[in-house]
Amino acid sequence: MMRLSRLVLLAGLAFASPALAQTAGPGLTPAQRQEVIAVLRDALKQDPSILRDALVALEQAENQERLGAQRAAITEHAAALFRDAEDPVKGNPQGKVTLVEFFDARCGYCKQMQPAMDALLQRQKDVRLVLKDLPILGPNSLLASRALLAAQRQGRYAELHEALMRLREDPTEPVLKREAEKVGLDWARLRRDMDDPAIARRIEANTRLAGALKIQGTPALVIGDSLVPGAVDLATLERLVGEARNRQGG
Repeated sequence: MMRLSRLVLLAGLAFASPALAQTAGPGLTPAQRQEVIAVLRDALKQDPSILRDALVALEQAENQERLGAQRAAITEHAAALFRDAEDPVKGNPQGKVTLVEFFDARCGYCKQMQPAMDALLQRQKDVRLVLKDLPILGPNSLLASRALLAAQRQGRYAELHEALMRLREDPTEPVLKREAEKVGLDWARLRRDMDDPAIARRIEANTRLAGALKIQGTPALVIGDSLVPGAVDLATLERLVGEARNRQGG
């Protein structure tokens, strides 16, 4: 790995400006630097796969470093991820395997994954799904998240969540009112609660948590010590749950 990493660095220097070439190997004389560059240029001409292999190795090293950082962040923030009593939960509240989903109510990929998630909860009765509202797609995303968290106070978070995941129009306030009333919510109360600063603080906490985990989009899943970005199918969800269950010895 060290040899390949050095080759990548020297390859960049070999074809870069003379100013950058001066940094190729501290302590080398100008003549020695030129000799290093000449040798490297010749090696790359003779076997271009050297550079390709070096780049692949560096990418693998970067991925390992990223995964290590993600695992450390998940461990550091485990309480906020898995054990926040305020978070809405679907599936089995006492489930042995906890899956955390960061989602945006306007996110097409979140909606695309929802049938698979519903099927998972039907098939795997020991799964506890923690939902983290992460409104990243504009003002109506924020409005929908506020409505969802306000609905939780009336015991209707899951019902409104399911309605918004099926929705194929923008969750503007009139649309939210319509969908809220369809699932039996008191709209006047819901609208008041949506403006409660406590709800804004919960959304801000989710946003900070997502930032700490370097989450860059929705959906994003956390299970065990793994972060899975993007929508996945039912088979993948079941594999992730199975692996987490095995790690727990269940």
